[in-house]
Amino acid sequence: MADYQPVVELTRGRIVESIHYGAAAVVDSSGRLLAWHAEPRLVTFLRSSAKPLQALPFIESGGDRTFHLTSKEIAILCGSHDGTDEHVEVVKGIQAKVGVQESDLLCGVQPPLSVPTQEAMRARGETPTPNRHNCSGKHTGMLAHARMRGLPISDYINPDHPVQKTILETLSEMAALPVDQVEVGIDGCSAPNFALPLYNAALAFARLCDPRGLSVERSTACHRITSAMMAKPVMVAGTARFDTRLMQVASGRIVAKGGAEGYLALGVMAGALGADSPGIGLVLKISDGDVGSHSGTDPNLRARSLFALEILRQMGYLSDKELEKLADFGPVKNVLNWRRQVVGEARPVFSLQRADLQV
Repeated sequence: MADYQPVVELTRGRIVESIHYGAAAVVDSSGRLLAWHAEPRLVTFLRSSAKPLQALPFIESGGDRTFHLTSKEIAILCGSHDGTDEHVEVVKGIQAKVGVQESDLLCGVQPPLSVPTQEAMRARGETPTPNRHNCSGKHTGMLAHARMRGLPISDYINPDHPVQKTILETLSEMAALPVDQVEVGIDGCSAPNFALPLYNAALAFARLCDPRGLSVERSTACHRITSAMMAKPVMVAGTARFDTRLMQVASGRIVAKGGAEGYLALGVMAGALGADSPGIGLVLKISDGDVGSHSGTDPNLRARSLFALEILRQMGYLSDKELEKLADFGPVKNVLNWRRQVVGEARPVFSLQRADLQV
């Protein structure tokens, strides 16, 4: 646990009942470590936070132009969607443009994350299929990437497939980390995923939001991805999810993409903090995976959104008015029982280490 330190505690009455540990890094697009908590070079998997970077080489190669993709469709390539009927229709639309089918997806079958959609499907006797999987957009994008290059699609998730090799190379370049230092594992959806230091993941997101100095093709693709995610945030997650609400409230200044097991990556756009301000990447990890809920919205965010919002507050990246609009997610939340009585509080318990405050 030396790599992690306390970030959020939950009380019951006057007693601290539970403590979540975490780590975070805040890095600008030039590579400066601006702030951190615990070990900023902790190596851990990005999980679904990698999706915008996994989509990047496809967009960089002109995939959006080849298949005439809309901003909504690009956003869902980068998303972990709720599996609603609207999300499924968008995924189907991409598949029709690309010339692939739902049966080509190798993500497996997952019930939709949206509880109302689950209930509606049960009422009409409908069982989940791969397009309901939260990663179906990403997988459809990988299939499109393979189709565009005339590559086989039957094994598009094989780590040795050219599409996956290109994704790994692109991620390596964005993160300024040699390929042989990126640990590759298999994600919950069966596609390759990547473990790298928080610092390098934050740098990759900073450069995604501030691609000055990159090639024209990559810079254009970065702008296309971040613009699509911020314009269509419901495609990235869902109407009540933290990623979506943060992007809606920040209104063109912040990109958000969560991942499984307590991971979250944020990017602050270049110019968002002033005319010449650089892009900034902020990544965090909750050590216990952040599974479970103490109340209300988004059951998979017990500590992560509190941790994130407190970092954004301490760094001054959100105004008091914006934080008020996000109060359902933290940084301080009531702990409720099943009668909706307030029985305690979930609250941040850390102060960032700041490079500008070091002696």
